[in-house]
Amino acid sequence: EVQLVESGGGLVQAGGSLKLSCAASGLTFDNYAVGWFRQAPGKEREGIACIRVSDGRTYYEDSVEGRFTVSSDNAKNTVYLQMNSLKPEDTAVYYCGAGVFGLLRLWVLSAFKISEYDYWGQGTQVTVSA
Repeated sequence: EVQLVESGGGLVQAGGSLKLSCAASGLTFDNYAVGWFRQAPGKEREGIACIRVSDGRTYYEDSVEGRFTVSSDNAKNTVYLQMNSLKPEDTAVYYCGAGVFGLLRLWVLSAFKISEYDYWGQGTQVTVSA
């Protein structure tokens, strides 16, 4: 059984940092692209960062580029999202997903498409206070 488990969420003041983890069991991230999505109350789930684990290439949504960094530790089969300079508008439930589209040459075209992901975690709450 494949499981993705997010952790590391919490309450932080604006300007602070958090590091989220997405640990996998039942699959090896090497063959996947792993994306981070978030969903704020009343809003749709949106993609914010993605990594093609096989070569470490990354892709970011404009609002987080320069503040968030996605990385992987293949030995631990874990993907991270380092979030710096957090803003109240970053408040959301954060999810990680894994998709085999990472094998495609034009993988970035699928990076933020929910339908391209095969597995999802349960989410972790991030709350940023003003």
